[in-house]
Amino acid sequence: MRAGILSILLAAAPALVSAKGTLGFSLGDKNADGTCKSTSDYEADFDALKDMSTLVRTYSGTECNTPQNILPAAKNKGFKVVLGMWVGKPTDTNDLFSEPSFAKDWSAIQKAIPGHEDVIHAITVGSETLYRGDLTGPQLHAYIKHVMNGVPKGVLVGTADSWNKFADGTGDDLFTQEPIVTYVLANAFAYWQGTAADKAHETYFDDMAGAMQHIQKVAGDNADKINIVNGETGWPTDGGSDYEAAKAGTKNAETFWKTGVCGMLDWGVDLFYFEAFDESWKPDSKGDNGELKDEQHWGLFTADRKTKFDTSCP
Repeated sequence: MRAGILSILLAAAPALVSAKGTLGFSLGDKNADGTCKSTSDYEADFDALKDMSTLVRTYSGTECNTPQNILPAAKNKGFKVVLGMWVGKPTDTNDLFSEPSFAKDWSAIQKAIPGHEDVIHAITVGSETLYRGDLTGPQLHAYIKHVMNGVPKGVLVGTADSWNKFADGTGDDLFTQEPIVTYVLANAFAYWQGTAADKAHETYFDDMAGAMQHIQKVAGDNADKINIVNGETGWPTDGGSDYEAAKAGTKNAETFWKTGVCGMLDWGVDLFYFEAFDESWKPDSKGDNGELKDEQHWGLFTADRKTKFDTSCP
């Protein structure tokens, strides 16, 4: 890890580097065959993860009835959950909350909360809505404020987006308008920037430092209230697709884990690894360049819940 990267990170986030960071996992809501996970399936997931983490994040409030199935499993197994809710591009800007994805997910999460307040770590409103251009900063802030007003005291509410949308000012309204958003997941993938595995930790630290530095600058006196988390990072293993100089492979994933993931945790930044388990059911996805890329081999564990490489940190 370059000294320059560390000095930027330390300067950007002094409150975040006083203790070791917390590791969490992004968790899909479907089994390897594409069927929806039940409560017992989530319990099996948690049994596999428990020696590494007791924190997971999800992405939808309605797909596969995720909140209704995962929250009882979390309570039974001693896990905490960051519940994700999807927000699409609103067709009526005068009535943001009628946007179908938001309305359905918010209704489902509200119904699932009672009795599970103790296992809900946070709720994230939207996933990369700024990156896709579906929402403006003020619109996203309005959605988050709406959810904040409807959850029990103590439940954090925030959002997840690409690190560069926090670094370039797109998300500034979240930190300059009341109520200040205090739970922020910044996704950072050196892989998707085409960085070779042996240099990926440098790009990763630069990205996170840039997001944290900008957020804390615009937040001013409120900076120490904001928990900036790495919302997603990871590397495809054997069977995955290459992206420019970033080569898929289990050894490269292990290299990034030990240099990037372990390094970020050592410097006190919480992170969610993408992802816990391979999702064999996923089709290839088409990127901005029109190329199809594999999304089936990003798990730290295989689809049958076996670790792929040594996960100890140096």
